[in-house]
This record gives sequence, structure tokens and C-alpha cells, in this order.
Amino acid sequence: QVQLVESGGGSVQAGGSLRLSCAASGYTYSSYCMGWFRQAPGKEREGIAVIYPFDSSTYYTDSVKGRFTISQDNAKNTLYLQMNSLKPEDTAMYYCAADLGTGDCGGEPYEYNYWGQGTQVTVSS
Repeated sequence: QVQLVESGGGSVQAGGSLRLSCAASGYTYSSYCMGWFRQAPGKEREGIAVIYPFDSSTYYTDSVKGRFTISQDNAKNTLYLQMNSLKPEDTAMYYCAADLGTGDCGGEPYEYNYWGQGTQVTVSS
């Protein structure tokens, strides 16, 4: 079955960096869009980065553009999110997700049908 397992979260000070990983299994990884989402307490889950299959083109929401980089290693079936210049407002639970259904490759949570369990990122000022 499809499994997504995130790792790499933690606590850092503002200005620091973290790299999140998402190990995927149970499907042909390179054929589907993958996304990173985050959810802060009391807020809705938001899409922050998407990577498209085949050409690995990317999309970022404005709040992370220039600071975060989404990438993937198809040979390892692994998705990454490099997060630099972290800010306290980046504090959230971070999730990776796979769009094995709609194929829209959008940034909305409802477009993704498989999710990891999440990894916590906490940024202190």
C-alpha cells in the first residue's frame, strides 16, 4: 500500500535551516505530483511547495518563495524540503502528500489523496 514517511523536523532558532525528507513507497513514485503542506495550531492546512513529475518543475507559495526548496530523488523515492532562513511563523506540523488521484498538481490539500504522518518544525525567535 502507499506509504509516506516524513523525517527531519525539529527545533531551530530563527534564521536557521532544516531539511525535511519524505520516503515514499507502494507506487511508481516518479509519475505523480508531490507536495509539502503545513498546518499551524488553529490554522488551516496550507500548501507550500509542489513538484511535478517528469520535469520536476516546482511551485511555491509566496510566504516561502526564495527560502524553501522542494526537490526529489526518484532513484530513492524520496521527496525533500530544504528550509533556510526560518522564521517563527514557519512553526507548524509539516506534511508531505501525493496526488495519485486528480492529477491536478495544485496546491490545495483536497487535491492530494495520500499523506504522511507529519513532522513538527518549531522556530524560536
